Order: sequence, then structure tokens, then C-alpha cells
Amino acid sequence: MLAILSVTFPFFALVAAGYAAARLRLLPLDAIPGLNAYVLFFALPAMLYRFGANTPLAQLLDAKVALLYVMAATVMLALVIGLTRRRHGWNDAAFGGLVAAFPNTGFMGVPLLLALLGDGAVGPIMLLLVIDLVGTTSLCIALSRLGTPGGAGTAARLALAGVLRNPIPWAVLLGAAASALAWQWPKPVTQTIALLADTASPVALFTIGTVLARSQMRAAAGHAPATPLKDYVPVALAKLLLHPALVWGLCAAAAALGAGLEPLTVTTLVLMAALPSASNVSMLAERYGADNGRIARIIMASTAAAFFSFPAIVALLK
Repeated sequence: MLAILSVTFPFFALVAAGYAAARLRLLPLDAIPGLNAYVLFFALPAMLYRFGANTPLAQLLDAKVALLYVMAATVMLALVIGLTRRRHGWNDAAFGGLVAAFPNTGFMGVPLLLALLGDGAVGPIMLLLVIDLVGTTSLCIALSRLGTPGGAGTAARLALAGVLRNPIPWAVLLGAAASALAWQWPKPVTQTIALLADTASPVALFTIGTVLARSQMRAAAGHAPATPLKDYVPVALAKLLLHPALVWGLCAAAAALGAGLEPLTVTTLVLMAALPSASNVSMLAERYGADNGRIARIIMASTAAAFFSFPAIVALLK
């Protein structure tokens, strides 16, 4: 366990550092959108492009991996939305489902899982990141609009437009194309991409902490209503415990049916599901008028608890 903590601790420590910087006002809250923009539009796309360009195309397009992950996400969405829709309505229930099924792969999962598992985990990570950004997110946005003017169809079109403007799927696709074509940029361009990519992990983790602190500070200032524990703790626990258990069970069922995956791929899928909730769900919830205070608390609770739950799941899988 100590060996695992020696790998995971620095990642959570950077999140804590960002949280402390925002809480102590060492970093102005107005600077947080700039950090987010840097990671989203520059550093993270560069890192994902580099990984995609250096990964065999077959690893990026594994249909069994995609199917198992989509099945797990669908079950998580159906369970959380089904249990919360009567209390919260379609809008809040849909974003509650999204925050329970969408792990923080981009900002936290990529650097953390690669540190634990090595480059062999790149293919599944990038494939599932695209699935969550394109499929899971668009479905939940569409569900959130049920019963509203324009309905799910209009929301789905807006969600798709948002996906097309998101640089992360494009970075993955361009990296996959470079891998398939064995394309190499001139050395100065490659070095520029490498410099940006090397900054992605620390800045992304630090930014997670600042976003969590800002959400908590806004709630304390009365900008978000108080949220009962029963409205967010069960969803956070479902994200950290039920989601990885479900993925593991589906992988075991596939193996029993003769369609098993490589052990490293199974470990990658389970650990991705064990990550805390994606921090960008809070921004989506705010944009679509959902209870962002509840969503922010789910993200905060899952991120804090993952410091203990994630290493424990790594130890179990080892």
C-alpha cells in the first residue's frame, strides 16, 4: 500500500495545493478560468495528441473495450437518474447521472493511470475519454431537456455543437490519424508540442483544486443553496465504489463468455471508473440551469474520498 501511495500521493497533493491557493487567495478566483482555458485548449490537447500519435491505432479502436464501458455508463446513468428523477426532476437528475458516470479522466486520470500502469494503458484511456466527452455527455444533456421547450432534440444538437468545439476529441482523432499515417512533424513543432504536453498534468491537477475551492467558497457565500448530505454523498459513493465494481463485473462476465480482455486493459478500465467525478460537469450543470451546488458537492466529496478509495482499489487489483 505504501508503494501505491507513493505514486498516488503527489497527484492528490497537487489538487490540495490548488485548493489551498484559491482558499487562501494566493490565486485570484478570476484567474481560474484562465487556468482552465490553458489546460483545455493547449496543454491537454498537446498531451493527448502526443499519446495518440505514438500509440498503435488498434489500441485506440478496441470495440470490446468501448462496448463494456458504454454498458457500465448506461447502467450507472439509468440507476442514478431512476432513483433521483422524482425528487430532483429531469434536469438535476440527468446531471447527477453524468457526474456519477463521468470520471475525471482528462485532468486527473491520464497522468495518474499512466504513472501507475505505464504507456500500455494509453489506448483504453483515450478511447474512453472520447466516449465520455461525446456520447455520455451528449446523452445526459439531451435527457436534461426532457419536458422543456425544444426538448431533447434541441439539446442534443447544442451538445453536439459543443463537442465539435471541444479540442480534446479533435486532439485524439488527429493523434490517431498521425499514428495511422506514421506522420512526424518537423522537430521544432514536435518540441513545442512536447513542452505543452509536459505542463498538462501539474497544471490540470492544480486547476482541479482551484475549481473545487471556488465552488465551496461560492456555496459558503450563499451563491448556492445548502445541499443535504443525502443529496450528494450517495452519488459520490456510487461513483467511487459502484462504478468500478460494475466495470469489473462486466469484464468478468465477458471473460466467462470467452470475450475477455487483457489484464492490463481490465485494470485500466476499473481504475478509470474508480476516479472521482469529472470537474467539468459543474460547468455544464451551471450552463443548463441545474443545481450546480449539488453537483459541485458531489465532485468535491468524490475527489476528497478518492484519496483513500483509489489507492485501496489499486491494491485490490494488484
